[in-house]
Amino acid sequence: MTVEPFRAITISRLAHQLKAEGRSIIHMEFGQPSTGAPAAAIARAHQVLDADAMGYWESPDLRARITRLYDERYGVTVDPDRILLTCGASPALVLALSTRFRPGDRIALARPGYVAYRNTLRALHLEPVEIACGPETRFQLTAAQLEALDPAPAGVIIASPANPTGTVIPDAELAAIAEVCRARDIAIVSDEIYHGLSYVGPTPSMLQFAPDAMVINSFSKYWSMAGWRLGWLLVPETLIDAARAYIGNMFLTPPSLSQHAGLVAMDAIDELEGHIQTYARNRDLMLAALPALGLKKIAPPDGAFYIWADIGHLTDDSVAFCEQLLRDTGVATAPGVDFDPVDGHRFIRISFAVSTPEVETALARLTPWFAARTPL
Repeated sequence: MTVEPFRAITISRLAHQLKAEGRSIIHMEFGQPSTGAPAAAIARAHQVLDADAMGYWESPDLRARITRLYDERYGVTVDPDRILLTCGASPALVLALSTRFRPGDRIALARPGYVAYRNTLRALHLEPVEIACGPETRFQLTAAQLEALDPAPAGVIIASPANPTGTVIPDAELAAIAEVCRARDIAIVSDEIYHGLSYVGPTPSMLQFAPDAMVINSFSKYWSMAGWRLGWLLVPETLIDAARAYIGNMFLTPPSLSQHAGLVAMDAIDELEGHIQTYARNRDLMLAALPALGLKKIAPPDGAFYIWADIGHLTDDSVAFCEQLLRDTGVATAPGVDFDPVDGHRFIRISFAVSTPEVETALARLTPWFAARTPL
């Protein structure tokens, strides 16, 4: 099967090339915080580097701390044995799909959705069943859509908050999705990498409604540790042995240094919540400014740190649009076709996980550029 490229990477390469040429570039193309790891985590890493030769290792303390997170955040009790530490969420996705499904299985997912869902499914010889999700469902899958699929898929990937839209599935709809999946024997893979990044209140875990769901999470987003490559997969008890067999052969363990730092990062609450306050300010700035740029059709960014904006009145080629925008303004954004191969040619994704001054500078650059292109 053909695996499509991640076109935002092409935009990012151009952005770095322009920066090397002396241009001022604002990186809003990738979903990664501009902040670094919490200060206490960095300090712990320095201590470990001086005292520990390190090696292949899976931290029991970190797994225990993650189980406490599920108890404190969701009221869900999880056995630490169900948690497998991974080198970020991407290997966790590969691990979940490899463990639970077999080549040829059909897996449902929302369109638009994270580019790697579709491409990883294809790379593993699974069949993505993309369901068009627009404003009427807040760009999210619904229980009714899953119920209507004939035949029922073997599995479904759920993401709430979602990439690229930031939309959150309400509790009642998550419960309804879980019920449909139980009735139709549809296995759930829940990507919860953006949990903790919500502007509309707490975000429930699928575990609260489907205890046998496979849940992916990572230190890359809320804990601001993208470069440390640390995440986890939570698996049902019946799949622990199979998942451990896969991870032992394909990935071994995540970096020991990252595990030490990640454990400390989980208690850096004040610093991490400060990041959320920055994202909330950035979100407010973007939502206030975008309509004046002619970007009046956007998904509700309930969580994560993205704006999914309709640019169909300006172009039908989001890749060329993002490239020209970058060359003219120095603001890098992601073409929507990465996330939606059918309708994404008329959308872009803008990340506001940068500093507030960078958001203000970006808007100052974008305002005249869009004004020159938006019909009166």
